[in-house]
Amino acid sequence: MVPRAGAPAVTLLEFALLACAAVWLYLLLARGGFWLCRVRDDGQFPDPRAWPSVVAIVPARDEAEVIGRSIGSLAAQDYPGDFSILLVDDQSQDGTAERALEAAERSRPARRLSVIKGRALPPGWTGKLYALQQGIEAAASGAKPQYIWLTDADIVYEPGALTHLVRRAEAGGFALTSLMVKLRCQSWAERALIPAFIFFFQMLYPFAWVGRKGSGVAAAAGGCMLVRREALTAAGGFAAIRGALIDDCALAAKLKAVGPIWLGLTSRAYSIRPYDQFGDIRRMVARSAYAQLRYSGIALAGTVLSMLLVYVLPPLAALFAQGPTQAAGWAIWTMMAVMFAPTLVFYGLSPLWGALLPVVALIYVAFTLDSAWQHVRGRGGMWKGRIQAARSP
Repeated sequence: MVPRAGAPAVTLLEFALLACAAVWLYLLLARGGFWLCRVRDDGQFPDPRAWPSVVAIVPARDEAEVIGRSIGSLAAQDYPGDFSILLVDDQSQDGTAERALEAAERSRPARRLSVIKGRALPPGWTGKLYALQQGIEAAASGAKPQYIWLTDADIVYEPGALTHLVRRAEAGGFALTSLMVKLRCQSWAERALIPAFIFFFQMLYPFAWVGRKGSGVAAAAGGCMLVRREALTAAGGFAAIRGALIDDCALAAKLKAVGPIWLGLTSRAYSIRPYDQFGDIRRMVARSAYAQLRYSGIALAGTVLSMLLVYVLPPLAALFAQGPTQAAGWAIWTMMAVMFAPTLVFYGLSPLWGALLPVVALIYVAFTLDSAWQHVRGRGGMWKGRIQAARSP
C-alpha cells in the first residue's frame, strides 16, 4: 500500500514501540493476571476426615550451614497425622547429616529423622533427582505414605505449614500442591534481582493457568512440593524426568497429566540460602537458563532480541526520543513498573524499584548468555561441584 502524499510514514522505531505496547497490553490483560500476585496459600480449608500419612524427603549436599534450621522447622511441625522426615545425604563433605541429626534431637516433641547415605550418581541422572529417587525407595520400603513432601535443605517453615498444605491438597484433590517459598531478600544483590526472578517466573508460568484444568501450563517450585504418592507412581516416578535440570516444572508436567495441580506464593515458608553477591545469583540462574531454552541457539537469539525490544526500547525512547514517540516510551515504561509493583510489595520493597526493571532485565539477559556459554564450555548445569548438562556436539 502506497502512503498518500504528505502522509507521515511510520518509522521503524514507532513500529517497534507499537509491537512493544501490544506485548505489554497482552501481559497486563491476558496472561492470567500473573503480575497481581493473587494466587497465594491463604484461605481456610476443612480438616480431612482422616489425616493422611506424610514423609518429608530432604535432598542435601554440603548444606551444613542451613540444614539445622531447615530440619528444625520440619521437626517442629504441628501436623496431627503420621509424619516423618527422611534426609538423603548426597555425599556431603561438611557434616550435613550430623547437623541435621542434632537439630532433630533438639526438637520438642522429637520427630523421627532417618538419614540415608546417598550412593554415587549414575549416568543420566541429575544429583537432586537421584537423591529424591533414593528417598522414595526408602519411603516405599516401609509403611507407604499417602503423601511425599519434597523440600529443599534451605527452606524453613512455620509450624502449621504442613497442616495447611495437606488441607489444601485434600480439599482440591491435587496430585501436586506446591508453594513458591519466599526467597531471601536482604543483600543489595537480592533486593535488586530476586523479586524480578519471581516476576519472570510467574510471567512464564501464570499460577492461575497452572491450576486450571485443560491448560497446557504446568509448573511447580522445587523448594516445596507435596506430591500424592499414587500420582507420582502413575506419572512414572523420578525416573521419567531423571535428566531434567528444571526438575520441578518437569515433574509438574508429568503430574498434571495424572491429576490437578496447584502452585501459589506463600509467606509460611522461606529460603535462608544467602545470595550476597551478584555472582551468587548469576550462578543460580545460569545453572538452568539455557536448559529453559532447550539448548537452542535460535531460541537464545530470539529471547535476547525480545528482551531488548520489550524491556530496553521503551526507556530509551522515553529518554532520547521526542514528541509522541517519547510519550509512548514513557507510557510503556510506566506500565511495566506498575505491573512489577505487586511483586516488590510482596517482598517488602518500595514500588519505586519498578523503574529499574529494564536494567534488571538486561542483567538477566547477561546471565542467560552466560548460561549458554557455560554449556558450550562443557560446564552446563553446574551445581555443588557437579556438571549436570552434557555439552552439545
